[in-house]
Formats: sequence, structure tokens, C-alpha cells
Amino acid sequence: MSTASNEQRTRSKGDSGEPAGGDPRLDALVRRLPPRLAGAVDYLLQPSSRWVRIPSGVLLVVGGVLSFLPVLGIWMLPLGLALLAEDVPALRGARAKVFDWIERRKPHWLDPAAAKNDRT
Repeated sequence: MSTASNEQRTRSKGDSGEPAGGDPRLDALVRRLPPRLAGAVDYLLQPSSRWVRIPSGVLLVVGGVLSFLPVLGIWMLPLGLALLAEDVPALRGARAKVFDWIERRKPHWLDPAAAKNDRT
């Protein structure tokens, strides 16, 4: 499936009230999170949460850059970029490439049977 079709599907689903991510690969990764964290990520991915998502993404990127300080970590950088990819079209292609890499190299991360947080 091409990146353009993924982005179009993401935009059309985001407008209908579903999570802005809309990508089934993103949904599979979120289902693997602990329930409390998954709820926070679901909230941030809602289209109506844009004004919370953008500052959160920027703060996570800054925290990732400052990962040499205690408490902050490099894990914050990809999470912040993933949140910003919802609103910054230039980052969507990179996010699709990361998901493609995960599908090729770590397919068990996207396995629905391995999901810790199965919300039906």
C-alpha cells in the first residue's frame, strides 16, 4: 500500500471522530500499552485534542534532546515526533517509513494476539 493512500485514509478517518492516527499499525502499538497510558495516547490522538497534542509533542522532543539530564530520556524524542506527525505533514512520510520498518523487522509488535491492552 502506498504512503499517499495511507495518508489519505488517515485524514479521512481523522475527520470522522476516530483517532487522528487512523493507521491500524498505530492502533496495534497503542493496544500494547498499559491501559492508563493507552487511554492518554488515545486522548492525544483525537482530532479535538490538537491544542494539547502539539505542545505535548514539542515538550517531548525538547525532553528527548535534553536526555542527558536526569529524569528525561531519549525515549521522549520518537514519541514527541510521532505526536507531531499528526499535525505536521512533513513528518507523516517518516512515520509511515517507521511503521513499514516495524512491519518488516518487528512484526510481533503488531500482532493482535500479543496485545496487552485488548479494548473491544
